[in-house]
Amino acid sequence: MNRQIHDRQVRVIGPTGNQLGIMSSAQALQRATEMNLDLVKIAPQAKPPVCKIIDYGKYRFEQAKREKEARKNQHIVEIKEIRLSLNIDTHDFNTKAGHAQRFLKEGNKVKVSIRFRGREMGHPEQGHAIMKRFAEILADCANVEKPSKMEGRNMLMFLAPKPVK
Repeated sequence: MNRQIHDRQVRVIGPTGNQLGIMSSAQALQRATEMNLDLVKIAPQAKPPVCKIIDYGKYRFEQAKREKEARKNQHIVEIKEIRLSLNIDTHDFNTKAGHAQRFLKEGNKVKVSIRFRGREMGHPEQGHAIMKRFAEILADCANVEKPSKMEGRNMLMFLAPKPVK
């Protein structure tokens, strides 16, 4: 910016966006000071480097405003966990499915887990069946991101919300 530009020649763009041509950096700086504006290097890797005559304070304010607007519109995806058990009853199962559906509608991912205790470790196929049934119930609003898989005493499955069309 301004006196920190040490290139011999620069391509200069005016405040309205029109090209003023290639000139020495001293001439470009003089033009900028005549207009009470700043000379800012916007493309340093170009041959010759491209500089623009702008009000730098106003430019920084508008850039901060755009970034703030972008942050306001973005949604942080959280991972919500639903814990099931191997001998879960129908009503409890439907309640957990309802909670998962609500989480998915909010745009969050859902981690479904089953903890195996004692002799339950001998029947992982029952866990896979419960996970499959859970995924089928939520098929209209969720995609299976990672299918059910045993990790130690836990069986995990990840569901992601379906993209909105």
